[in-house]
Amino acid sequence: MSISRRKALSAGVAAGVAALTFNKASAAESKDPGLEFVFEVVATLEKPLIFGQTGIGERRIIGITGGTVKGPKLNGVVLPGGADWQIVREDGVSEINARYAIKADDGALIYIEAPGIREASPAVIKRINSGEIVDPSEYYFRTTPRLETASEKYAWMGRRLFVCKGIRHPDGVEIRYYMIT
Repeated sequence: MSISRRKALSAGVAAGVAALTFNKASAAESKDPGLEFVFEVVATLEKPLIFGQTGIGERRIIGITGGTVKGPKLNGVVLPGGADWQIVREDGVSEINARYAIKADDGALIYIEAPGIREASPAVIKRINSGEIVDPSEYYFRTTPRLETASEKYAWMGRRLFVCKGIRHPDGVEIRYYMIT
């Protein structure tokens, strides 16, 4: 009978140790996600090509003419030829879908598709469209990009999620990329 008590006690201790180990691992895994700054894109833009009201909103296409990429995990240039396809809805929200390419300093090519939204009051939109520098706290401009590359060095970007904060300038845009940890 004492052998079965020992086995039971051993099994109980083992289960307790396993539960303690599991709880430590769970605590580490359950930590809330954070944001890690990765790089910043400063892109120059063409004047919008405005199609007008198309039934779902005002269609606009804004060509991307170039720019710079700087940050702790990526440096390079924005290649010309990309664009931001937008629908400006009646409620003032702009649905954004930017598609462009980056050439890293080491020659690697990275494709970016960045859907998002920009929302501001009609007065703020008017100021932005007139070329005025508007404080970013006066509007909401966020994107959720997906990055794609054949480069082994940057392949990790295709296996991570990102969120960006955009800042509109009179002749361009500044996009800060954060990796969700």
